[in-house]
Amino acid sequence: MTATPDAERVTIAERVHALHEGMTGQLPEAALQAFGAEQTGLDARGVPGGVAAAGSVVPDVPLLDVHGDQTSLYAALAGAPAVIVLYRGAWCPYCNLALRAYQEDLVPVLAERGIGLLAISPQKPDGSLSMQEKNELTFTVLSDPGNRIAGALGVLTAPTDEVRAVQGSLGLDLRETNADGTTAVPMPTVLLTDATGRLRWLDVHPNYTTRTEVSDIITALGTLA
Repeated sequence: MTATPDAERVTIAERVHALHEGMTGQLPEAALQAFGAEQTGLDARGVPGGVAAAGSVVPDVPLLDVHGDQTSLYAALAGAPAVIVLYRGAWCPYCNLALRAYQEDLVPVLAERGIGLLAISPQKPDGSLSMQEKNELTFTVLSDPGNRIAGALGVLTAPTDEVRAVQGSLGLDLRETNADGTTAVPMPTVLLTDATGRLRWLDVHPNYTTRTEVSDIITALGTLA
């Protein structure tokens, strides 16, 4: 697979804009207001204090693959540098959009450099499998029951009660989709780790409608040199 030239690459921000245009009139006004208020609050609070810094070691934690089999973070890393994407779940349209962009535009670049790509969420393994299959992802997708990685990095959050009520009205209950039965989710985060599991770069997006651009990740790969 050949990497897409920068000039031809569709940014994630552009993909989100198209998504929002397509969503016009698709959701009840009350839902749009609740989500909008949540996003405004997330923007206002920004990146939380205490987020892990470059140089710290990402802990090895038990994970589940898409078939529900036990593995671990370090087993998945296999002693190689990697880009690790923490996402909310297959139910999140922004997560689907971002992971498709990484499949199309980031995977070829990483393959050329021998760098792995992992996507990790708190959802049950069947959600991970759904994410992998519907987006035709060739990279590893894993479940982190209990959000241990997000908790260790300091990027754990949860929707407000108002948003949870709206999600419920739309048929989504995070207590059912999450492997640990909670409503906790990671802030969308991309991190780079070296071959020893040491954190070299971290990009956190408190507002889940924005994501780390492919170009930013490619630039950050220089920290692995």
